Amino acid sequence: MKQNYFTGQCYLRCFALIFLLFIKLILILTKMNSLKNNIQLIGRLGKDPEIIHLTSGKTLAKVSVATNEYYRDAKGEKQSSTSWHNCIAWGKTAQIMENLLKKGKEVAIRGKLTYNHFEDKNGIKRYLPQVVVNEFVLIR
Repeated sequence: MKQNYFTGQCYLRCFALIFLLFIKLILILTKMNSLKNNIQLIGRLGKDPEIIHLTSGKTLAKVSVATNEYYRDAKGEKQSSTSWHNCIAWGKTAQIMENLLKKGKEVAIRGKLTYNHFEDKNGIKRYLPQVVVNEFVLIR
């Protein structure tokens, strides 16, 4: 009788362990899903937001954000590099950007990377990256 009690308890523990591992796997996969196509930038606005009110009633904000990187070259001299990022925001986020953001302000932006494509005058297809802003924080 004692042996059955321990065997049953062992099965219960094994089931609980497998269940917990399954839950942990689901949580990891959910977290990994949020990492897909996720971009975060901290930089300064190059100009005031360009606000467009569409006939559909939607609001679009366009901003350009400069990020700086500092490093030392092979000679040990300090160097800097600036990258510009085109960002857009829709709806309530765009309206809040219109009210809060001004040229030179430092912001943290989180969004997803998308590409606009078009054909230039020579018929070559070009792609322009842009960040669709989901949320932002005014730093200074």
